[in-house]
Amino acid sequence: MSSTRTLVVGEALVDAVTTPAGLTEEHVGGSPANVAFGLAALEHPVDLATWIATDERGRRIEEVCRERGVALTAGSQGAPFTSVAHATLDESGAASYVFDLEWQVAAVPGLTAYGHVHTGSIAAVLEPGGTQVRAILAAARELGATVSYDPNARPSLMGRPEQARETIESSIALADVVKLSDEDVEWLCPGESLDAVLRAWGELGPAVVVVTRGGEGAVVRITRTGEQLALPAPRVEVVDTVGAGDSFMAGLVSGLLDAGLLGGPEARTRLRASTLDDVVPAVERALRAGALTVERAGAYAPTRIALS
Repeated sequence: MSSTRTLVVGEALVDAVTTPAGLTEEHVGGSPANVAFGLAALEHPVDLATWIATDERGRRIEEVCRERGVALTAGSQGAPFTSVAHATLDESGAASYVFDLEWQVAAVPGLTAYGHVHTGSIAAVLEPGGTQVRAILAAARELGATVSYDPNARPSLMGRPEQARETIESSIALADVVKLSDEDVEWLCPGESLDAVLRAWGELGPAVVVVTRGGEGAVVRITRTGEQLALPAPRVEVVDTVGAGDSFMAGLVSGLLDAGLLGGPEARTRLRASTLDDVVPAVERALRAGALTVERAGAYAPTRIALS
């Protein structure tokens, strides 16, 4: 098990989830926060740089972070209000989102403490925080940390796809590992084949690009060799898809950390020389984590025991 400390940079917010029956419940969420919770559940040391208030919802997020073993970095509690994502579930359990949020992030002290940095979704796009996030990624990378990124596109917040794609690709260029969904590909790259997008985004810099395909599993591509493999997802009964991509991301990062392929400059060298055989076990862990999540209502952070 890797002892590398990971920094997750991104939004922590409250998900107000409305079911097809019209019932609404509030849960602590946000894509990067869910990834941080997932890594902590898998016993990785993790800190979260975010932007919440000291209002009732912000105190709830702080409490959940403390319960999950995720430390907030200095400056994370300076927001004027805590953001809310209003999620509406359809009959299949798929969620659509409307957001009430503001996003920025303070400079993170002590970046040398982190061997790996992850970001994704709204945090890397919505200004003024998006520029601040990319500055943190660049600084951490310069200090030797590896970087992972999940675009996790939110069309209602990210403007026109061509504009969002340009911003997202600037973060992809800073990453060693990129994970995205087939829905992200369809929105950001209309008319382009999955193979073409995998190839093009790999050429921007990441050593590994993974695309999730819901119940169909995932496709992983190794940039150096051009090797590509489709892996099936475990067959499960879907309750809803909230947080499934974040559980997948946490499982992927966890597997790569444990394999010594993320977590500092030497790990980056190993990742750059890796093959499918080296990376597939991490993707399989990610698929198991995602499958366990869709079997339950709301976001879920599987433990190592649950994944075994």
